[in-house]
Amino acid sequence: VLREKEMVPVGALSGGQQQMVAIARALMSEPDLLLLDEPSIGLAPLVVQLVFQTIKTINEAGTTILLAEQNAHQALQIAHRGYVLANGRVVLADTSERLASHEGVKKAYIG
Repeated sequence: VLREKEMVPVGALSGGQQQMVAIARALMSEPDLLLLDEPSIGLAPLVVQLVFQTIKTINEAGTTILLAEQNAHQALQIAHRGYVLANGRVVLADTSERLASHEGVKKAYIG
């Protein structure tokens, strides 16, 4: 996706393309752990899917991902575990499957 844009300044790329560049830059150091803060913010729905698929692929390749994300639906689809925070405290922690089916989580965060 980005190969055709290699001569374009990053600031001139779309939001999704900039997010992919940020992830790629972070991966250049071959981290064991990658912290991502709201990677879907401001992105079009199709781009969100691409970003989350990329995150899943990175995790499947062996990099641990710590993801802070308000898009609970997308996050729980790729996560192994999830944590619900309220006022800076963990109020619920479980597997992503259990959280995705939890009535309170569905009502408050998934819809």
